[in-house]
Amino acid sequence: MREQELLERLPLAQRLAELRARIQEIPLQRVQLEGLTLAGAESYWAAYRELGQGEMPLLFLHGFMATHANWWPLMQGLGDRYRCIALDLLGFGQSSQPALRYDIAVEVEFVRRFVEALRLSEPVLVGHSFGGWVAAAYAIRYPLRGLVLLAPAGIRDDSFVKRYRHMRLLLREGAWVDRLLRAAIPLARWGRWEERLAWLLWLRGSLRQQPVARQFLRQRLRPQDAVDTVERDLHSIQAPTLVIAAEQDDTIPLWHCQTYAAGIPGAQLKILPGAGHAIPALHAEQVLPLIREFLESLRPKPD
Repeated sequence: MREQELLERLPLAQRLAELRARIQEIPLQRVQLEGLTLAGAESYWAAYRELGQGEMPLLFLHGFMATHANWWPLMQGLGDRYRCIALDLLGFGQSSQPALRYDIAVEVEFVRRFVEALRLSEPVLVGHSFGGWVAAAYAIRYPLRGLVLLAPAGIRDDSFVKRYRHMRLLLREGAWVDRLLRAAIPLARWGRWEERLAWLLWLRGSLRQQPVARQFLRQRLRPQDAVDTVERDLHSIQAPTLVIAAEQDDTIPLWHCQTYAAGIPGAQLKILPGAGHAIPALHAEQVLPLIREFLESLRPKPD
């Protein structure tokens, strides 16, 4: 069995490839962001796609192993009433990938400059996983019309090191890691762990394509490295907030989402039955009614 044949058995990998192809229907746009205070340069390119119209802009921020393409299903479902903008975060996808030390503050400044460049007055931020972390950190500092967090990262969890021990190998540099994984392919069917190996191969490939994600994870493999989590500042968020958790999420535990909902004043918490972590890509039909209802609540009430 070849590596590609094994990856074809992974539904998420196939779905993400499909979304990357589908979103090509929308022209890719790029804007140069000036005045950044990040070390190494004063300007970077931000890549994004835009769909729909409306006076309420929605800005979508993707997760770690993703790009703006993951938002295609939600953009399709919301573009009839809202201006939907899906952004590649700094270091991801087709935005600039400068060689610098990435942290949440870097991404927040990048998003802020993007909001200013497009003159988005108090947008609604919609963030998934890592993008949810960035969105929450943004909301702590800047005003928003609304905030939607889908299985957001960003809560300190000292069990992270134990739960993600397998990532240490995948984060290592060198072709020997890839050779080791490929050498295990012929043995996978005998141990009945083909799906697990396919997942590891996909993660390895995704981390190779997303050097920012690899660097970020390598810097946070010890509990004491969790220096920019947001749980202590959630009370500062003033924007109306919807937190959506996935019932069968094996990446972001439910209590992380509960911490967000408890810490943000007035936040709503919704749980998607039977859903896994890849909410934008695999569970758009479940989440769309919840987001639509929330966005309607943000509209000015008629006199």
